[in-house]
Amino acid sequence: MKRTLFTAAAVILLAVGLISCQGKPKANIVGYVCTNFNDTFQGYIMEQFRGYFADKDGFQLEFQDAQEDVVKQQDHVNNLIAMGAKALVVVPVNTSAMAPITKAAQDAKIPLVYVNRNPFGDSNPPAGVYYVGSQEIVAGQLQAEAVGKLLNGQGGVCILIGKLDNEGAILRTKGNEDTFAAQFPNIKVLATQAGDWQRDQGMSISENWITTYGSGLNAILGNNDEMALGAVEATKAAGRSDIIVMGVDAIPDALAAVGNGSLAASVLQDAAGQGRGAADAAFKALSGQTPSPITWVPFVLIDKSNLSQYQ
Repeated sequence: MKRTLFTAAAVILLAVGLISCQGKPKANIVGYVCTNFNDTFQGYIMEQFRGYFADKDGFQLEFQDAQEDVVKQQDHVNNLIAMGAKALVVVPVNTSAMAPITKAAQDAKIPLVYVNRNPFGDSNPPAGVYYVGSQEIVAGQLQAEAVGKLLNGQGGVCILIGKLDNEGAILRTKGNEDTFAAQFPNIKVLATQAGDWQRDQGMSISENWITTYGSGLNAILGNNDEMALGAVEATKAAGRSDIIVMGVDAIPDALAAVGNGSLAASVLQDAAGQGRGAADAAFKALSGQTPSPITWVPFVLIDKSNLSQYQ
């Protein structure tokens, strides 16, 4: 009799447990592997990505920091797949080394969204893989066109490059150089140097250029705002208010610098458009919809003439 009662009680408890589990279905894990949590602009993209899911039930977001290490990024992706992630969003550390990550997602049969840095160049992503970002060469073109006009088509320019293995750094620089060659042949690129997206490196490199080129240096273009703001510090310290400096990203510090005139312009890379666009692609894929393979988010040049629209 006692055994019967115990068995009946166990069955009831098991049934209650099953009902409880059914009432709270397991959340869909969406993994986000960033290139570097310390990158200011990447932080804005993640914030927008997180905000997209704020009012959506049934999702668990997992964020991982690759710390600029492509092997660590691959490990994070494999770990997220092992813990049951239903979708992945990745900002590539090295756009030429994403094949293992793409294969891992395809083998696991889960959607993969690359954001901000395009590993596919002019090709389309394979089935089940998506890209959300901006056409990087356009940012360089916009910078070069703007500085070319400010210099009346002649002068010496130096370019602060991001990481040399990064598609954005390569194409923004190409946009600068190709535009000068085609539209402003009397503008000479005096030097280019990698500052790895960092403000302190942008400052130290610019200090050297100011010493080396003197009055022959008329402008410094940064592949991003952090390096450009470092260049601004260098020009201030040298008393060179005549050097034109421009960046890319339109982060708040850069917009403030445009407002006070220390930065001539920044090219808006839309963090909201990229972060929420990546989230939307992942959400649609998980909801049985078919996202666009590529979502382009436009760049916009911001200077004093249109600054009020973006503050």
